[in-house]
Amino acid sequence: MNEQILINVTPQETRVAVTEQGAVQELHIERDSSRGLVGNIYLGRVCRVLPGMQSAFVEIGLPRAAFLHVADIWAARNGNGPEQKPIEKILSEGQTLLVQVVKDPIGSKGARLSTQVSIAGRLLVYLPQDPHIGISQRIEDEAERESLREKVHALIPPGETGGFIVRTVAEAATEAELQADIEYLITLWKQIQLAAQKAAAQELLYQDLSLATRVLRDLVTDSTERIIVDSRETFAKVQEFAARYTRQVLPILEHYTGERPLFDLFAVEEEIQKALGRRVDLKSGGYVIVDQTEALTTIDVNTGGFVSGRSFDDTIFKTNLEAALSIARQLRLRNLGGIIIVDFIDMDTQEHRDAVLAEFRKALARDRTRVTVNGFSQLGLVEMTRKRTRESLAHVLGPARDPARRPPVQREGIPHPRLAEGDRPLPRRGIREPHAAHRLHRQAHLDAGRNRLHARAIRRDPGVRGTDPGLRRCLVWGLSPVPGAFTIFL
Repeated sequence: MNEQILINVTPQETRVAVTEQGAVQELHIERDSSRGLVGNIYLGRVCRVLPGMQSAFVEIGLPRAAFLHVADIWAARNGNGPEQKPIEKILSEGQTLLVQVVKDPIGSKGARLSTQVSIAGRLLVYLPQDPHIGISQRIEDEAERESLREKVHALIPPGETGGFIVRTVAEAATEAELQADIEYLITLWKQIQLAAQKAAAQELLYQDLSLATRVLRDLVTDSTERIIVDSRETFAKVQEFAARYTRQVLPILEHYTGERPLFDLFAVEEEIQKALGRRVDLKSGGYVIVDQTEALTTIDVNTGGFVSGRSFDDTIFKTNLEAALSIARQLRLRNLGGIIIVDFIDMDTQEHRDAVLAEFRKALARDRTRVTVNGFSQLGLVEMTRKRTRESLAHVLGPARDPARRPPVQREGIPHPRLAEGDRPLPRRGIREPHAAHRLHRQAHLDAGRNRLHARAIRRDPGVRGTDPGLRRCLVWGLSPVPGAFTIFL
């Protein structure tokens, strides 16, 4: 499948792109200032119990208290009686308990917690409180599933009360590799328990791996041909991790030392910019409009200039088929989650609707995130959900990129009602990261030569004179009066 994983590292963030046949299929971004919390284990302290909501708020050292529902409390789900205990009989204010983050803080909502701990390894996921042995749903062969279940069961040490989930990559693993993963995960859990006995409330007990090393654990498959890292320090860390836990990955690890930026070389920067826009053009001439709001995401399919079908119905059918593949890819690229409504172009025949839905489900099957598709509704809309554990791409890249969090903008001559009198008008667009400023500067000159972008004014900002050119602050204050031009201040 010619799959490659590109790891780009800067002082501010780490970015990972998964490409297949030259096209970007997945994009992951982790900023050092706001690293993801999913998988972290804390010794939390209950600060408030809400019987009316059957939930509690737990302090774990974050700016906002985290949320814990009674359904996510292991003791409530596995009591001796047939009925679930109410939360007020399980938790009390000031109580400390071991919790794990299952969903990052999103928008104004705090993190979501669970008391059922799961620790991911390379081949297995360890469930210390649950004796169940599960098999990844991606392993479909029943004989293989039963063989793996028996193999893992035989390797579990005597007296061990925890269970395991066998990951997809364990399908071809040897008994020695499975045994090593089991021993590592059990030892790690014991260390977490010892740390919890000595720790104070709100203390972090276990932090999941960084994005660069999570790549080797979670993203590498048998189809991966190359893993390219453009940072010498990160390459050394990844190489050390691979030598200890995933030796089969060592031959495909590469350190990129070229002068051209890695993401420019593989056209990833261009894909990021496209993924931040509303409109996604299809090769046939049709297009898709993606609108992301706080409550849900709506996706609309249009034929555009595509008229090459044998009939009108054929044109609609081909456009919807192509859009189904593109939408599945955009959901992964943009990391869109929650409720998603897809408005395919209306089709008259049930055969066409079934074919489009089957193609859509097939394209979604490769998604690593849990997806549920409910089919066409009475209004002809496809209703679906995609599990949301982390912020969307637009949210990660800043409020100016996220439609749900975009700050108010004062347009020329029109006061904005959300701007108080005397407030300084906000810039139309702003790019604050030094490496992004450098890219914009370079792209401005490249595009100017192609007659797509004309720099009206480029001048040094007095506040940053004398600094290194790659670290100069760059602000795009708005569209130039001249069509197709930007006003750029450096």
